[in-house]
Amino acid sequence: MRAEERKRRILARARADGRVDVVEMAQELGVAPETVRRDLRVLDEHGLVRRTHGGGIPVESAGFETGLRFRAGSHVPEKRRIAKAAAERLDDAETVFIDEGYTPQLVAEALPTTNPLTIITASLPTAAAMSEHPSCTVLLLGGRVRGHTLATVDHWTTRMLGEMVIDLAYIGANGISREHGLTTPDPAVGAVKAKALSSARRKIFVGVHTKFGVSSFHRFAEVADLEAIVTDSGLSAHEAHRYALLGPKVLRA
Repeated sequence: MRAEERKRRILARARADGRVDVVEMAQELGVAPETVRRDLRVLDEHGLVRRTHGGGIPVESAGFETGLRFRAGSHVPEKRRIAKAAAERLDDAETVFIDEGYTPQLVAEALPTTNPLTIITASLPTAAAMSEHPSCTVLLLGGRVRGHTLATVDHWTTRMLGEMVIDLAYIGANGISREHGLTTPDPAVGAVKAKALSSARRKIFVGVHTKFGVSSFHRFAEVADLEAIVTDSGLSAHEAHRYALLGPKVLRA
């Protein structure tokens, strides 16, 4: 098997399963594990996968994006810890933007609802979950619904956000890096995130450690724009410090 075909199959497996295991892939391809590791290094250098211990995970790009179902089954314990820590930073915010995606949804569900809250979101699942709380007023942003994430985009969405002044925005991203900031594969999604950030007084990024050092297609914010970054302990203390030097407080839950 040619090296290019081998790398295509490795990438296809990563995108189909959400990860690729070196040993399993080596057995499937009939090659040595070191050959798969070498291919993963090349794919990593090209920004297509992110190497992990024993394998790799796909990097989302303009041509590839994971769906909500995969996100809801990946790194769930870490995402729940992140959500709890992020919700504890609510302070006196009364109007809160919740970004699309599974981790921001968990943040919304972890928010204290003893006092009245106004939740603004483009996410249908988040709107449905938070509308069950009598103390929450939910504003669902209108627009075109993306089937991948069940969230709205386009000018209807950004126009509504442009009319608001929001206390706190919880923002997710497909990638965050010190060089390229916060990125996402779809410019339409990036436009919503950027408008939410520009409308918010406070801005908090929430995301698992695998998002760090990853750059996707469309940049919508800089690390320095953030008040805080909330992630899990999979991000090393050294790397967390390097992000903190850019301005935000970095919390590893």
